[in-house]
Amino acid sequence: MKAALLSVGTEILFGQITNTNTVYLSQKLNSMGIDVMYHFTVGDNPGRLAEMIEISFRDCDIVITTGGLGPTQDDLTKETACSVMGDSLVMHKDILESIEKRVLSYRTVMTDNNRKQAEMPSRCRVFYNDAGTAPGFALDRVNPQCPEKKQWIACMPGPPSEMMRMFEKSVMPWLEELSEGALYYRELRTFGIGESALETSLLPVIDGQTDPTVATYAKTGECSVRIASKRKTREEAKEAVEEMINRVMELVGDYVYSTHGEDYPSMVGRLLIERGITVSCAESCTGGKFAAALTDISGISQVFDRGIVTYSNAAKIQELGVKSETLAEHGAVSEETAKEMAVGIRRVSGSDIGISVTGIAGPDGGTDEKPVGLVYIGLAWGDEVICRKISRNIKDRDGNRTNAMLSMFDMIYRNILC
Repeated sequence: MKAALLSVGTEILFGQITNTNTVYLSQKLNSMGIDVMYHFTVGDNPGRLAEMIEISFRDCDIVITTGGLGPTQDDLTKETACSVMGDSLVMHKDILESIEKRVLSYRTVMTDNNRKQAEMPSRCRVFYNDAGTAPGFALDRVNPQCPEKKQWIACMPGPPSEMMRMFEKSVMPWLEELSEGALYYRELRTFGIGESALETSLLPVIDGQTDPTVATYAKTGECSVRIASKRKTREEAKEAVEEMINRVMELVGDYVYSTHGEDYPSMVGRLLIERGITVSCAESCTGGKFAAALTDISGISQVFDRGIVTYSNAAKIQELGVKSETLAEHGAVSEETAKEMAVGIRRVSGSDIGISVTGIAGPDGGTDEKPVGLVYIGLAWGDEVICRKISRNIKDRDGNRTNAMLSMFDMIYRNILC
């Protein structure tokens, strides 16, 4: 199946908000084996919206919209989609009741424009919204150019939290029903190898592929491999994907840290909790990104004691006991300093693991001897103290900091949890 993503909202065109919905939906749809052909953004104008829906249907089976389902006068996606698809709006009493309950839970008054949200296309499939008041829906029509086939439109609310919840709970199962056959897919996540090198290593399974399909995707600091199969039954598709995973692992298994799409912080945090291993961190160039990633994990307080940002030399000395002689002789960005930072945070916290990071994030501040992107990560546990040196030579401050943060999780996983 081919799909077009249509974002609705003048605020997107004005740059007032960042359109994260398109990124999320593209990843999800491609993982399902649905080809995303177009990304369109249109303002709150019913004429242009109707035109873009028709343009999308020239090449696509499905148009997925986000935005324009709210209660205000400029929310016209529902009315426009209904007109294009040849249907009319009717009041859905069960939706009205659910909206009334939600509005009451907000301790506010039900208004006429709230009631408007319960008017839906007469023959649509409703997607209930348990995170907001605007329901979504799917609606079909006969393809004007090919009467034996259908075209579908699926409309979801614009707020990402509402859209993502609705997609995973309702829209994704609906799309799987539309697919001929059963889809099964897995995401492998890798660290320490670039996308070009990853794809080159996987050419034996990528070249000439039909089913399962193998595709690589670059993310900040890491890469993913999506393996998808479409067979008569889910069991057949799953078996094909798992066989391909074994082949992929033979080629790049040293770089794979998750075969089920779990990100590095979540996986490492889960393993630390399961094994009861405590950790504390001392960060310099990352400015607390490692601690922030850990504290996003529910239950991490069981094992995460503290995180300290020791940005200055004085802080490294006062908080961690780094020797002034070490800083004078080797500098703040050095193996020696990173190791003393790791030992220091472990000593003051009493944690099983002490991990540290110091480096030059950039884009300025580098020298020939210590260029931008140079990072040292110290790890202290048991009787061991080790250090990893990273030298990316890339003047991308956020990229260097994110890569350093992920490298800290990689250090813990490879040396202690793996």
